[in-house]
Amino acid sequence: MLKFVLKGILRDRSRSLFPIIVVSLIVALVIFNRGFLVGTMNGMFRDTAVISSGHVKIMTHAYQEESQLLPNDLALMNVDEIVEILHVVYPDYFWSPKISFAGLLDLPDEQGETKLQGPVMVYGIDFLSSESRQFELWELEKRIVSGQMIQNPNDALVGAKLAEKLGLSLGDRVTYIGTTMNNAFTTFNFTVVGTFNLGMGPLDKQMMLVDIEGARLALDMEDAASEILGFKHDLYYDDDASVMMRNQFNATHLDTTDIFRSSMIALRDANQMGTMIDLVDWSVFIILGIFLLIAMIVLWNMGIMSGLRRYGEMGIRLAMGETKGQVYRSLILESVIIGTIGTIIGTLIGLPLTYYVQEVGIDYSAAFENLNTTTMIMSTVFYTQVTPDLYYIGIIPGVLATVFGTMLAGRAIYKREMAQLFKELET
Repeated sequence: MLKFVLKGILRDRSRSLFPIIVVSLIVALVIFNRGFLVGTMNGMFRDTAVISSGHVKIMTHAYQEESQLLPNDLALMNVDEIVEILHVVYPDYFWSPKISFAGLLDLPDEQGETKLQGPVMVYGIDFLSSESRQFELWELEKRIVSGQMIQNPNDALVGAKLAEKLGLSLGDRVTYIGTTMNNAFTTFNFTVVGTFNLGMGPLDKQMMLVDIEGARLALDMEDAASEILGFKHDLYYDDDASVMMRNQFNATHLDTTDIFRSSMIALRDANQMGTMIDLVDWSVFIILGIFLLIAMIVLWNMGIMSGLRRYGEMGIRLAMGETKGQVYRSLILESVIIGTIGTIIGTLIGLPLTYYVQEVGIDYSAAFENLNTTTMIMSTVFYTQVTPDLYYIGIIPGVLATVFGTMLAGRAIYKREMAQLFKELET
C-alpha cells in the first residue's frame, strides 16, 4: 500500500504539490512565531539579568535587605573561593562577581581643576579574566558607539548620553568621587576608552562600565563583590530551574544569627519580575495556542476539501474490489506522508530563518525612540530564540491537523453506497 500511495503522490502533483506547499509555509510560520515570542520575552529577561539580577544572584543577607542603597560595606568577602565552589556545585551555570556603586564623575580641565561634574552609576564587571563572558552578555561589540573595549583595570566605558552631557572625549581621564567599602572618602582616575549605547532608556544617561579589578582598587574591595551573578550557559532563562536552585541554596544557609550569610535570589524575585514572568508565560501560551489553532483549522479544512473532491476516485477503487477500510487507510497514509514532507520542508525553512534573526535581530529603535524619555528598560533590538521544541513543534499543525482533516472527510466513505459514489463521479 505504501508503494502505491507514494506513486500516487509523485505522479499526481495536483493533489500533493499544493498541500505540501501550504503545510510547509504554515509549519515555517509556526516555528518562527514560537521562536520570536520566546526570544523576545527572553530578551527582556536577559536585559534585566545582565544589568541587575542574573538568572540567579548571590549576596549577603544584609546586603539583600538594603540592596537599593548599594551598601558595599555589607558586600561578600572571599569571592574567588565562593565562585570556585559554585562552579563545582552548579556546573550548568557560569558565575561572575559584580560591584555596583554610585557617586560623582569629575572631568578636569587643562589645569586639573573641575570642569564638569555629574552623577554616575558604575558597574564593576569581570571583563578581563580568561573565562569571562561579559562582553557577550552585554553585547558590547554591537553597542559600542566609539572607541574600543576595556583592556586595562583603569579603563572605562561611558554611556554615550553621559559622555555627551559632560563633553567627554576618548582618552580623557575622569575622576570617580565616592566612598569605599569602609565608608571612607575616595577618588580614583579612570581613562575613557569608549562610549556605548544600550538602548535602555534612562540607564544610558548615567552609566559607566569598568573592570571589576579597577572597581576593587577604587573602593578598597580586595577579593570582595556586591553580588555574584549566575547565568545558564545557553543564556536561556529557566524559571523552574532557577527557583529550585534558589530554594536548595537558601536551605543550606539558614543561620539567622549571621547577617553576612550568603543568600540567593532568582530573577523572578528581583524588582517584582515574578508577576511579569508569569504574565509572559501565559501570554506566550495563549498567543501560540491561538496561532496553532488557526493553522490547524486551515490544514484541517484543506484535508476535508481534498477528500471531498475525490469521492469519484473512491467509488472506482471500491468497484475494483478494495474494501472501504482499505480506501480509508490509504487516504490516511497519504495525508501522513504529505504532512510529514511538508513538516520537514517547513522545519528546514523555519529553523534557519529563526536562527538568522537570533544572530542578527530585528531593530525596532525607530519605533521605540520615545521610550528613551521613560523609565522603561527594554532593548530596541528583538531576537528570536532557537529552542529544542522548535525541532518537533511543526508536527502538530503539519501532520496531526492534516491527518485529522482527511479522517473527517474520509468518514463519508462509510456513509455512501457504491452507486452514490459512481453518480458523483458522473457529475
